[in-house]
Amino acid sequence: MELRQLRTFEAVLTHRTVTDAANALGLAPSSVSEQIRALEASLGVPLFHRGPKGMRPTEAGERMRGWARRLLRQAEEARREVTGEQPVLRLGALESIAAAHVPGVLARLAERRPGLRVEVRSDAARDQLLDAVAAGDLEAALLLDAGEDVGGLGFTPPPAPLDFVDVEPVPLALVAAPDHPLARAPRLAAGDLRGERLLVNVPACSFWMAGERLLGSAVERVRAGSVTVMASWAEQGLGVALLPEFAVRDRLAAGTLARLAFDAPDLGLRLVWRADREAVPGMREILYAASA
Repeated sequence: MELRQLRTFEAVLTHRTVTDAANALGLAPSSVSEQIRALEASLGVPLFHRGPKGMRPTEAGERMRGWARRLLRQAEEARREVTGEQPVLRLGALESIAAAHVPGVLARLAERRPGLRVEVRSDAARDQLLDAVAAGDLEAALLLDAGEDVGGLGFTPPPAPLDFVDVEPVPLALVAAPDHPLARAPRLAAGDLRGERLLVNVPACSFWMAGERLLGSAVERVRAGSVTVMASWAEQGLGVALLPEFAVRDRLAAGTLARLAFDAPDLGLRLVWRADREAVPGMREILYAASA
């Protein structure tokens, strides 16, 4: 086995196709296929089921997943120790919360460990961040969730030993234009919103999922786009929007949006990491900084 083969193996696990793995690694697809075949030949077992929808790990491939990750991690730790290089902690965050919450985490990290290097990757897709944490490409990720387990909001996490801590609550606000008929109601229930147009992004969006749990089929869903777009459309009277309070606080204060009297439970700002990677240099510091 060679380290480059293990890196290629992990890329195929993460991206599920030879072409996507090749793009991620900067290699030709033929080179990726050749390295996987060579790794399988050295082990004497097939690691993937090959099909029209991509590559799926065999039972041997699943067993190899953990070994590949450990061997690559040990090789990287050895390189850093020998060269004296400072460890780099890679933190992912959803784009919707990166601007509002990541700066505080970074400030606490800098105070606790001034020499620790941190790279932040923001992404609009939660699945991409969780896959990167599961694959060891990120040490941890900040995202929005609810419930007792990762994915309690309604999404399916990757098959990895994920652990988490809820950093702080993220209040939600159901907002509409100030002249919306429901803006004057003293209290609203889901049934009062029947027939309303709920501005949404995509089904994987945390606020879409929160709306599904709270409103079900009572409302018509209208695709708008990002948090900013949803807030702007709501201002123009094109519908109501369920959004994080921090994203619409200025508009509420300015009176361009009204908060409807609807009780929406908070989401949790959740830091997620692999439970078997807590010993990674700097990992305990990021847990401390995030939860402080």
